[in-house]
Amino acid sequence: MKAYLFPGQGSQHVGMGGKLFDAFPRLVQNAEDILGYSLRRLCLEDPDRTLSQTQFTQPALFVVNALSWRARREEHGEEADFAAGHSLGEYNALEYAGAMSFEDGLRLVQKRGALMSLARDGGMAAIIGLDGGSVRATLVENGFEGVDVANYNAPTQTVVSGLREAVAMTREAFEARGAMFVPLNVSGAFHSRYMQPAREDYEIFVADFSFASPRFPVIANVSAEPYGADVGGTLARQLTQSVRWNDSMMYLLRAGAKDFIEVGPREVLSNLMKSIRTGFRSQPAETPPPAPRALSPEEKTAEWNRAHPVGARVRVKGYAEPLTTKSEAVILFGHRAAVYMQGYNGYFALDDVEPA
Repeated sequence: MKAYLFPGQGSQHVGMGGKLFDAFPRLVQNAEDILGYSLRRLCLEDPDRTLSQTQFTQPALFVVNALSWRARREEHGEEADFAAGHSLGEYNALEYAGAMSFEDGLRLVQKRGALMSLARDGGMAAIIGLDGGSVRATLVENGFEGVDVANYNAPTQTVVSGLREAVAMTREAFEARGAMFVPLNVSGAFHSRYMQPAREDYEIFVADFSFASPRFPVIANVSAEPYGADVGGTLARQLTQSVRWNDSMMYLLRAGAKDFIEVGPREVLSNLMKSIRTGFRSQPAETPPPAPRALSPEEKTAEWNRAHPVGARVRVKGYAEPLTTKSEAVILFGHRAAVYMQGYNGYFALDDVEPA
């Protein structure tokens, strides 16, 4: 079975798209009418050096990815059994699977890029050589409460995100554990709590769109499982939650996917897949991936407070409607991680609470 993988921000380069713009003139014209500028000029020439700016990168990549799968279908006549996209690429996976039109997808991406471009003073860094659990543990053990895990890309490649100075301060701790610390060329703390203002505005915008059920499974970044009915809500949550790419690819491997085809510029996801396959093959046959180490109450509390500000909307086991937190998480009775809710006279165990 085949899986199409659509890349996200970081795969862009001047010259991407090439002859695709001539192959699909109607779609290109529709895109330029929506965006109000020449995509061909931006992608092939980038005369104003704006292709690397988030508000331009994201629409450009969405269009090139969308043209790429159409060109592949015309050339090979094939269809995939699954689809997934890394961050921005998830919009292409959903568009390919019929959950949204090309035009709606582009409008959503244009708004997403514009909102994300407003984030300032953020930084991100790739941590290479440690697994995701070790990265999280390093943050907790060293008191880096202002830094979140943005991407679980591969077994030994994880990206952290936060305010620029806070991310830079983690370098020594990671290098002391033998990891490589690679700063990323971004302006915002993407996929972290610092994108909450963008998420709130985006939730309002996305509410005006309608989505169809995907024709085949599309794996969501936030859950590493196939999309359910709440497409718009899942896309909004992606702005503040981790991209669980490694888990998503593990899901596809366990589901029987054999051929993973990257559809878009460059081979970023193909290279990640080599590492992910190695990790998958090293697991015992018929044995599920090992469960992550259980966090202590202190670690649960620190991680919750790092990722969720007071006033966060949450879902609580046994309650139909979302609730709102009134306090930071604390430890009760020396062993129970809990958080206070608005309108309720008491604490709720974090084990029963999840982001809305």
